[in-house]
Amino acid sequence: MAQTALPRRAVSIEDPWPNAQRQFDAAADLLDLDHGVRALLREAQRQLVVDFPVRMDDSSIRMFTGYRVQHNLVPGPTKGGIRYHPQVTLNEIKALAMWMTWKCAIAGLPFGGAKGGVVVNPKLLSPGELERLTRRYAAEISVLIGPERDIPAPDVNTTPAVMAWIMDTISMAEGYSVPATVTGKPLAVGGSRGRVEAPGRGAATVARRICARLGRDPRQLSVAVQGFGNVGSTAARLMEEDGFRILAISDTGGAIVSETPLAVREVIAHKQRTGSVAGFPGTRSVAGDAVLEAPIDVLVPAALENQITAGNAGRIRASLILEAANGPITPAADDILNRRGITVVPDIVASAGGVTVSYFEWVQDLQSFFWEEKEINARLEGVMSSAFDAAWSAAQRLRVPLRLGAYAVAVQRVADATLARGIYP
Repeated sequence: MAQTALPRRAVSIEDPWPNAQRQFDAAADLLDLDHGVRALLREAQRQLVVDFPVRMDDSSIRMFTGYRVQHNLVPGPTKGGIRYHPQVTLNEIKALAMWMTWKCAIAGLPFGGAKGGVVVNPKLLSPGELERLTRRYAAEISVLIGPERDIPAPDVNTTPAVMAWIMDTISMAEGYSVPATVTGKPLAVGGSRGRVEAPGRGAATVARRICARLGRDPRQLSVAVQGFGNVGSTAARLMEEDGFRILAISDTGGAIVSETPLAVREVIAHKQRTGSVAGFPGTRSVAGDAVLEAPIDVLVPAALENQITAGNAGRIRASLILEAANGPITPAADDILNRRGITVVPDIVASAGGVTVSYFEWVQDLQSFFWEEKEINARLEGVMSSAFDAAWSAAQRLRVPLRLGAYAVAVQRVADATLARGIYP
């Protein structure tokens, strides 16, 4: 089966790994971090590259490349998603793994950061081919993953079904079920209630929190959401319930703008019927990138990294940006936004909802005792609020932007753990 590219994502050619290191360097400078600890935290501890065969439906054999990177193992087992995308690179996975370390740290979770990926267009695979690819990839990275070592989760183009296949593959090798091997699984095999909505719910919680700090009324704020997958659609729906006015939405199939607030549930239903938000009644179609520059108050990038760069940062019209995606703003763009007085809630805070409920799922699996969704959502709100408050307090105390405040807290926590454990041998 021949592969072609997915709809081209609006992404800069910038390498995300130097960007991630630059963000870390700013925090390390601010903290006057110990030279040895700085050198350790600046690099990824483990990098696994696997080239593996998959039997296709026509009986041919095709080779695929996959990655699993563990950035830091000091706080505990590592945690991070797996993405399937034709543009996955090792440096992208390294950057995402580093961001996961800081995300877990600011949220107070006992995990280091990890990430995985396979270079593939999953939309061009049959269900059987996708399952065989997943199981072979899981077998190849099984030397690293496990409930006490490294716990994968869903990410771009991976689903609860993919997680179930990974869990089953590892369990078959062990000879018994090991549900805590992955998170984001279906409920039937040890998944957690509230996990699917967790990333978007966490972002919505932080949106309320930042508005309260800034003294802004959500009912007076217009919103644009770039990326209308699980995270973006959930965040938009919950923000609408909190009074925010959603006026612009984009996905890989198109972008829409409305003069009046969109009924988000109806947009979700339209996308489920048609495959895209494009063509939603009563809206005007625009280029996908135009949503980033829409004349609104709050921008929610919920797609992929490197969406706001030095090339378009000067045209952003929102006064508040909520990073629901990982790394959507490059460091150069960050500098421009800061100079323009635009408040950015960083990804390591705003997008921490998914890993937080993944932590809850892992704990529930280890105990074989499961919580009700109401309790999970309440615990999630508590973690997200505490993470945001820690970042806000540090930013105010140090008189730095919110991102640098969040990084200062997260990096210091991991540095303290590193110094406490020492260097073996």
